[in-house]
Amino acid sequence: MSLWKKTAVVAVSAVTALAVSACGATSGSSEAPKQPSVLELLASDLKGSLQKTIDATDKTESMTVTMKGTAGGQKISMQGVLDLGDPLKAEMTTAGPDGTPTTVRMIGAVMYVEIPAKDRENTGGKRWMKMDLAAVGEQAGMDLSKQFEDVDPTKQVKTLLATEGATVVGQETVNGAATVHYTVTAPVATYLGQVDAELRAGVEKQYAKLGVKEIKVDLWVDEQYRPRRVGMLMGTMGDMTVDYTDYGKAVTIETPPPAETADFAEMLKGLTAGS
Repeated sequence: MSLWKKTAVVAVSAVTALAVSACGATSGSSEAPKQPSVLELLASDLKGSLQKTIDATDKTESMTVTMKGTAGGQKISMQGVLDLGDPLKAEMTTAGPDGTPTTVRMIGAVMYVEIPAKDRENTGGKRWMKMDLAAVGEQAGMDLSKQFEDVDPTKQVKTLLATEGATVVGQETVNGAATVHYTVTAPVATYLGQVDAELRAGVEKQYAKLGVKEIKVDLWVDEQYRPRRVGMLMGTMGDMTVDYTDYGKAVTIETPPPAETADFAEMLKGLTAGS
């Protein structure tokens, strides 16, 4: 006999309202059981919710990001937009050494840094400095081309899903949005799981030199299964907090025209030849 039939039989045969109440049913009641809210599901089904968050974020085309933190004892802050297409694109604005805003664009593995107007006479009037991070990273034994992927929330969600011991901290409000806060401390090897295998060993050595053995990741997810904030604590290397807003808002991040671009590698060759 199905559960609802058993409940009906008990309700009909009950002698008193107390007996009906004790059996967990009221004669004639047709109310459906209360469904848990998304926030309750986020808190109770950690792995399932994180997978839904990955799926939702994978469908997101763009977002606005605001990043604050420290690196090498210096405060850093950046704000801008991400285009999560292929290749990953980013345009961020940060303060230069003298406080002047500097724009940085990332198109795949190539970074473009806007040259201040007062310094462009040294680059033939060119507005942008181009750096191929894949080539530079190969020489240094590090995967510099993936540095902006730390800002991509999907990577942080996957880290939580891949690491044993991820826990729910509780419900919290982030920039006006109701969220559930997750946390985990991941070994460096796990955190670097998405780095190319050929370069991973070099990156791990760099972390080891700085005494970094594990990275603490915090994640806040809203009721649409979208990351609203990611926090990372990287030992003595520093820390970073990234807030995400304006999901799906159209953004345009263009590659600077060659006529306005100076190649860092070519300039470096010139300096080396001159010396």
